[in-house]
Amino acid sequence: MADAMERRYQERLSRYTTAMGNGTPDRVPIRPFVAEFVGTYAGNTCQELAHDYNIAFEATRTCAAAFEWDAVVANMVYVWTGLTQAIGLKYVGVPGIDVPPETGFQYREPAQQDAWMKPDEYDALIDDPTAFLYNTWLPRVTHDVAGPGVSASYHGNLALVRGGMAMLSYFSAFPGQIDRLRTESGTVSAIAGILKAPLDIIGDKLRGYEGLLEDLLIQPKKVLAACEALAPHLAHVATTTADPDKNVPVGFWMHRGCVPFVTREQFDSIYWPTLKPIIETLWGNGNQTLFYAEGNWDAHLDAFAELPDQSIIYHVDQGDIFRVHRALGHKFCLSGGVPNTLLSYGTPEEVRERCRKIIEGVAGDGGYIMDASAIIQNDARVENMRAMTEATLEYGVYSRGHSASAPDALPAKTPPPFARESRTPPGLCVPWEEQKKTLPPIRAREDLVKRIWEGNDALANMFIWQCLLSF
Repeated sequence: MADAMERRYQERLSRYTTAMGNGTPDRVPIRPFVAEFVGTYAGNTCQELAHDYNIAFEATRTCAAAFEWDAVVANMVYVWTGLTQAIGLKYVGVPGIDVPPETGFQYREPAQQDAWMKPDEYDALIDDPTAFLYNTWLPRVTHDVAGPGVSASYHGNLALVRGGMAMLSYFSAFPGQIDRLRTESGTVSAIAGILKAPLDIIGDKLRGYEGLLEDLLIQPKKVLAACEALAPHLAHVATTTADPDKNVPVGFWMHRGCVPFVTREQFDSIYWPTLKPIIETLWGNGNQTLFYAEGNWDAHLDAFAELPDQSIIYHVDQGDIFRVHRALGHKFCLSGGVPNTLLSYGTPEEVRERCRKIIEGVAGDGGYIMDASAIIQNDARVENMRAMTEATLEYGVYSRGHSASAPDALPAKTPPPFARESRTPPGLCVPWEEQKKTLPPIRAREDLVKRIWEGNDALANMFIWQCLLSF
């Protein structure tokens, strides 16, 4: 049984990676980004999935075992609200507390005057993003953590310790979940690592969307400098959380950096120049990036075509997947294109027909992965998810009947250095040379003391950047 399951896993991994390399596998891989849908299938509320990650893990495994899917995200209900409450984050609406238990967790953006970063604080962010996050951002986005010059409280100290330990518990549970998906259903864990664009970070978690738009008009040079300062830190997070075996891509969540949320000029002068080096850095390290293009990014397909062949997988949400195929299909694998509204309100016959059209129009030469347009929540109907799966198994078989190797990847060029470096290098909070000045003379083995210090300091760096990016 174990040998048979491992063979199934290896077949699915080969199918998945071949397609991502823009090759032709034996059939179209199926990789649905199922979030709250796993609760719909397994009988769990949104509150249960969001607040107990073990329930979400189990529901994901239940779905993976029941459907012939090649890959899933180990937990697409990624924001664990138990952790956000442990830290005391203000901007997460928790199912069963802030919103109804059958509603997915929500991000609550403050009014412009209450933004987590003020318009005159760009210089502090640019100088040292990590210090700014700890000193200014974290105290503002939490209920109890105190900033510099403010007396610490019992609850504030607890929030830091409780939040850090909760994050360690959560992240430490993922390897076991990934292994159980492999051994229990032969399912591949679809992505590894996390990335967001510098401009999206400013809009999502710092200035808010309205504040970002105002800054783009009034102080665009500051916005550009901030994006340049954030870029190497975001690249570090993506690189250090990527799949070490380089099989599955880094998940890149694309939010409001496209037309019409920003102008074409702002995309060309700020968004793209500060994102592109990150993607090239990842590809130089051998890691693909999944461009999860939420919304419609069709206006920017020419820019994405500048990237090296096979360096990304491009996921289509509200864009025209046939237009995207014409523009990018010769360079990159595509995924998505089945509207979530169809999965929620359509009939199984309509779902099957949409899948057939996509497979015939996009997947003919390989390089396509079946998925919904966007993350699949609890409004998707089980019978429609079955229809999407069954249609792919029926229409998505390639005539050659075996997995063909993906084209050889072109050698990655060494990306140019990032435009700006902050005072503290990515991955650190307090550099060793700075910390060393606070210690008595080291009598022996400074290399040992330095190594342990930097390892622990890196965990503190991980905590604050994961708060920013993941939660």
